[in-house]
Amino acid sequence: QVQLVESGGGLVQAGGSLRLSCAASGRTFSTYHMGWFRQAPGKAREFVAAISWAALSTYYADSVKGRFTISRDNAKNTVSLQMNSLKPEDTAVYYCAAANKRWDTFKAGSVAGVVWGQGTQVTVSS
Repeated sequence: QVQLVESGGGLVQAGGSLRLSCAASGRTFSTYHMGWFRQAPGKAREFVAAISWAALSTYYADSVKGRFTISRDNAKNTVSLQMNSLKPEDTAVYYCAAANKRWDTFKAGSVAGVVWGQGTQVTVSS
């Protein structure tokens, strides 16, 4: 099983950019679909973006489509989330997730059996 550590969060003004990174330990990283979820105060955790194990497919929530880009480097056991044109409503704790399950269920937001990182705070000021 992989272990995940996120980095790259911080405070940014609306319209700015941030790049989140997630480093994974374990030799089986390349077999996992990877994703990013977020949780704002008082709200449920929500799906943001996902990338399949071989990086052949990506999927985004409508709220971030065209602004966020997910990528992965299986040689370095990392997954990243480039966030552009940030909005105050993007403020949340962002979690990296690793899923050893069907792609269609993971990108639909199913989190059963998902391995989580500890989260990194992203704050977008208006």
